[in-house]
Amino acid sequence: MGRGRAKAKQVKVARQLKYNSGGTDLERLRDELGVRDDSDHNDDSNDAYDELAARYADYAEDSGSGDDRDDGTSGRH
Repeated sequence: MGRGRAKAKQVKVARQLKYNSGGTDLERLRDELGVRDDSDHNDDSNDAYDELAARYADYAEDSGSGDDRDDGTSGRH
């Protein structure tokens, strides 16, 4: 029968972890995830996207597959 006190302590610890976990160390999380904190990062990714878009723009123009409809229909019957 002595399990009540142990269970109550486990419930107390679980509640503390759930509701009072404290502040999250965002710097440590950023380091663990390997996220760069550069303001230039967005510009670099946009440049890379623009380069890829320019490279494959000819393919997109040439492949008139007909799936892109301007009349608002979805193609399903």
